[in-house]
Amino acid sequence: MRWIYVVAAGVALAAVIAVTAFWSLLRGDPQTFAECRSGAVAGDIGGPFELVGADGETVTQDSLVTEPTLLYFGYTFCPDVCPFDTVRNAAVIDILEEEGIEAQTAFVSVDPERDTPDVVGEFAEAIHPEMVGLTGSTEQVKAAADVFRVFYRVPQDPEDEYYLVDHTTFTYLLMPGEGFVDYYRRELPAEEIAAGVGCFAEAAQS
Repeated sequence: MRWIYVVAAGVALAAVIAVTAFWSLLRGDPQTFAECRSGAVAGDIGGPFELVGADGETVTQDSLVTEPTLLYFGYTFCPDVCPFDTVRNAAVIDILEEEGIEAQTAFVSVDPERDTPDVVGEFAEAIHPEMVGLTGSTEQVKAAADVFRVFYRVPQDPEDEYYLVDHTTFTYLLMPGEGFVDYYRRELPAEEIAAGVGCFAEAAQS
């Protein structure tokens, strides 16, 4: 009788492996991108969001992330950090294009009171013609920022119209069908980020 239990256990194990493989195909196997990650990612980051594009259209994660996407949270009146970071991200896209890898970069404003769709659209286009500019209501922006654990602080009832906004300066990499997969610190050069994004893009195709 013992052999019956052995066979039954073997069948059960095979079923578990098959189901696991099936769901890995649907959800994406985390190990697929293991060698591409720049560092440890703690906790849950990323998820569904709903924002507004430059043309006033609703933009969700699914509609935005049709190719590897570098997502950055900032604001258009930012005097130095945001322009530097977004220009670097645009350079990453150009490097990848030269290597035959399609990717995009998107800018999300954390200052929706000043950054209307028109304003954020003009900012994004000035940085790179293919950059996506996103904004939204105060609630939409906060929800999207919370999803990515982005810190930002807009002064309450500022007397100065030229107020500054404190905010997180990470760039987040999102992959089609996967969502968030990695992040990059602002001190990293464009070439290093491009290598990382290229690794993810190639791993996704293998």
